[in-house]
Amino acid sequence: MGMQMTAHNGDLTVRPTCKPGFSEDDYTALVSQNIVEGQKLLKVKFSDCSETKGIRYETDNLDFKVRTDGTIYATQEVQIPSEQTMFMVTAWDRQALERWETMVRLLVGDKSQHKGHKQKGKRNVSADLFPQPGDVLLPWRHHQNSHGLRRQKRDWVIPPINVPENSRGPFPQQLVRIRSDKDDQILIRYSITGVGADQPPMEVFNIDPISGRMYVTRPMDREERASYHLRAHAVDMNGNKVENPIDLYIYVIDMNDNRPEFINQVYNGSVDEGSKPGTYVMTVTANDADDATTANGMVRYRIVTQTPQSPSQNMFTINSETGDIVTVAAGLDREKVQQYTVIVQATDMEGNLNYGLSNTATAIIMVTDVNDNPPEFTASTYSGEVPENRVEVVVANLTVMDRDQPHTPNWNAVYRIISGDPSGHFTIRTDPVTNEGMVTVVRAVDYEMNRAFMLTVMVSNQAPLASGIQMSFQSTAGVTISVTDVNEPPYFPANHRLIRLEEGVPTGTALTTFSAVDPDRFMQQAVRYSKLSDPANWLSINATNGQITTTAVLDRESANIKNNVYEATFLAADNGIPPASGTGTLQIYLIDINDNAPELLPKEAQICEKPGLNVINITAADADIDPNVGPFVFELPSVPSAIRKNWTITRLNGDYAQLSLRIMYLEAGVYDVPIIVTDSGNPPLFNMSIIKVKVCPCDENGDCTTIGAVAAAGLGTGAIIAILICIIILLTKVLLFVVWMKRREKERHTKQLLIDPEDDVRDNILKYDEEGGGEEDQDYDLSQLQQPESMDHVLNKANGVRRVDERPIGAEPQYPIRPVIPHPGDIGDFINEGLRAADNDPTAPPYDSLLVFDYEGSGSTAGSVSSLNSSSSGDQDYDYLNDWGPRFKKLADMYGGGEED
Repeated sequence: MGMQMTAHNGDLTVRPTCKPGFSEDDYTALVSQNIVEGQKLLKVKFSDCSETKGIRYETDNLDFKVRTDGTIYATQEVQIPSEQTMFMVTAWDRQALERWETMVRLLVGDKSQHKGHKQKGKRNVSADLFPQPGDVLLPWRHHQNSHGLRRQKRDWVIPPINVPENSRGPFPQQLVRIRSDKDDQILIRYSITGVGADQPPMEVFNIDPISGRMYVTRPMDREERASYHLRAHAVDMNGNKVENPIDLYIYVIDMNDNRPEFINQVYNGSVDEGSKPGTYVMTVTANDADDATTANGMVRYRIVTQTPQSPSQNMFTINSETGDIVTVAAGLDREKVQQYTVIVQATDMEGNLNYGLSNTATAIIMVTDVNDNPPEFTASTYSGEVPENRVEVVVANLTVMDRDQPHTPNWNAVYRIISGDPSGHFTIRTDPVTNEGMVTVVRAVDYEMNRAFMLTVMVSNQAPLASGIQMSFQSTAGVTISVTDVNEPPYFPANHRLIRLEEGVPTGTALTTFSAVDPDRFMQQAVRYSKLSDPANWLSINATNGQITTTAVLDRESANIKNNVYEATFLAADNGIPPASGTGTLQIYLIDINDNAPELLPKEAQICEKPGLNVINITAADADIDPNVGPFVFELPSVPSAIRKNWTITRLNGDYAQLSLRIMYLEAGVYDVPIIVTDSGNPPLFNMSIIKVKVCPCDENGDCTTIGAVAAAGLGTGAIIAILICIIILLTKVLLFVVWMKRREKERHTKQLLIDPEDDVRDNILKYDEEGGGEEDQDYDLSQLQQPESMDHVLNKANGVRRVDERPIGAEPQYPIRPVIPHPGDIGDFINEGLRAADNDPTAPPYDSLLVFDYEGSGSTAGSVSSLNSSSSGDQDYDYLNDWGPRFKKLADMYGGGEED
């Protein structure tokens, strides 16, 4: 049993995708007879089913090698024999330890006669690339062992089917016919599966199920898909497999239908000015989508134009294969040409302009600056002027010229002083904007020492000069600086001058001469002295010669002395224009003399009335210092004799002693005990000091008791008792006064509750004898006096002068009049009489002494005051009016029945 396949005669034999190996049994390439080193010849394809990365290529000819991508190139210059040369390429799998071989032929001939370089056997591809369809019987061999199918030998590999891309048809176009040797026995149906048949892209290929002819249905695009792997199946009419599936490999043959495309349309590069020929600049890259193993995808580069064409029209060249742009001529100068624009063309078909497709890109080459121009001074000499004793003053500006790129290390100037300033009075700083050098004074100059400076300065750049460039003679210059004299203040050579002398020197003693020096030697000036600071006013200074004289006795113990030193400050001023002055400090160290007697400490103390319980520790204080202080001598005076009889002093050490009772008992009280204290000075001084000693009874611990302390203060028992009684009496009086006040307040509240609110007339009576208009009326409830019950007394008023404080006449709501019994002494008549008298008095000013009595507000429920009568009939008791004070005595007499005064 077997199966046959009829196919177009192809020129390539490749392995099935499931079996590793080279795509061709042999490869053929047309080359020139002379091959240069590194020239690419062709590219072999190796298919690896396991996709391992350990494939390594070798050749049996040392003149040629294979890169990892399969590109074969020459390792050195090779001259091919007149016809051809052949060598073997081996692929090693370092993991599986397998090897595959293919033959490579290099033919010497005219490339224009050939469009490709692959061959099957020895047939020429160009002569029989796509023959007309014909039936060729190929056995479908299959061998079996105990495990089934065994590995198929390379001789049995089905040759691939080559289909050119961009074919114009007509479609469908027959590719191959598949036949089984069983088709003469049974009816067989053929089918194909795989990508391009029943998998996307669908129906690129189809097959006649009866005849087994396979067709392509549309034009192919190698750049879209370069190969297809299909499987052919043969089954009977019942669908039973008749033959094992066969693998079909369809390769799309490349056509030159794609131009090279540059990765970038504009490339930017740079090269240093002055670079030597052959200096690398940049690389441009163009990719061609066509097959890189054929001339269709082999790109070559060339430079079309260069702008500007200075100093030469061919300043750069490009490697035709790699796209590397390098310099080819000398003379790059940034100061003349800063940028070049180069148009680069990429052409496929190995650069054949007649057959290849081309594209262009722009390469912009910047000429970068190098320090090939040293800075140069614009003048050979510069000058400046500076006053003496001034710093941080710019005395001269140095200008330079540098043709390098501004504001770069190649342009930035660095100045230094070569000679003329050994003491370092000047420095030169660079202006970052203008690049000028600013000669600046950093150390004050003295006119009396140097009247002028002659400086030699040099300028350079931050970056070193390029190789072969020498410094210019104009990189050095001279700077003349004149110093002007100014009036300098006098100074004291020995400032903070220290002298030593004993305290207590008499007034008028000449201590020293404190003189100043005027640094202006070339000016005839006089110096005068004055006192600036003298805290104790002890000194004076001679205005012309600076002699210091005392005006008082110097006392070391004064508060103005610190650490035995007295400081005074003096001023020395010249008569220059303008005048200048300087100060000096004189320090006087005072040596101590014994001029202060010691003082006894403490001034007060207490002691028990019985000896032995406690003592008084005494010491002394002396304002002097050693050796005019301790040890001290403490003693009791002999007069009066009672002092030594009652007291005794025991010496403890040079500075302390103890005072204690000599007798067995001393009455409590305060005693003045005189003690003589003598120091150790030469001559010694003594002082009699009084210590107040309180003698008091003590407890068992030797501490004075409270009563004892009082007794010791000088108060007897009777005095203490009298003081306590006085305190008790005072507290009793305060308590009785508080009780009386509370009782009176309670009685006042009680009387207020006994009066009927309806009959209480106090709420309806105002103080009419108070001047000022009612400030004191607020102590009463004025709501009861707001509405009069009758206005007859107003309406019946005689014509005359009307007071401005009267209420205007008008209608008012009327309230019921409280029935009253007339009485001759009615208070209302009394008030009305006074009111009429005031109204009829044209000389009375408003608000003089009378209030408005005919209107006291609206809304009162108490009725008018005029409704009151003087009747004394009734059961009402008006005796309580007597308690209201003298102001209500008249009412009390009228209603209470009292007699008038």
